Amino acid sequence: MKIGIDIDDTISETYETLFPYAQKYTIEDLGKSGKIEVNQECLTHFYIEAMHKWNEKEDNEFWNKYYKKLITEVNIKTFAKETLEKLHENNKIILITARWENENGTIEKLTKDWLKQKEVPYDELILNATDKVKFAKEHNLDLFIDDSFANCKNISELGIKTFLMDSRMNKAYHDEKVKRVFSWPHIYEEYEKLLKGDK
Repeated sequence: MKIGIDIDDTISETYETLFPYAQKYTIEDLGKSGKIEVNQECLTHFYIEAMHKWNEKEDNEFWNKYYKKLITEVNIKTFAKETLEKLHENNKIILITARWENENGTIEKLTKDWLKQKEVPYDELILNATDKVKFAKEHNLDLFIDDSFANCKNISELGIKTFLMDSRMNKAYHDEKVKRVFSWPHIYEEYEKLLKGDK
């Protein structure tokens, strides 16, 4: 089986690291209120910009200032490593991330260093995957795992099984073709059901 997996907020606890930095930037650098809409939901992974109502300039300034730091400091989700090791025993794992390369060309190296440090097993790493449907087709995926409802929804339309990693940003979105999962142990449970042909 070929399994495509997102990194941020799927393998890593990106929100938990990203949010405090976004608050610090909004309050200290922009001089704005740190108050956000409690029920803010976002169809894609660009939630941090929507939550703080940054304009394009503010958004770019934030990522230029903190992007490398966030990639380095982010933690791995509990049981992600152990579950990925089990999945990797009989499957090909392709990490498909929207992380983009910076002008210094260091993001790929930082990402690979982080994956090595956290002992995440994988066969291929794809960065700058703004159109994950394209890569799902090219790699003939059997299973796709992401926290973006839009990505899961679009890829499910290809007939590929998709697991949506639950987050505070995607709770309002539902589709019968998209299976919501709540943890890495839950992912493995649903994966075993797939192998047995259970729905």
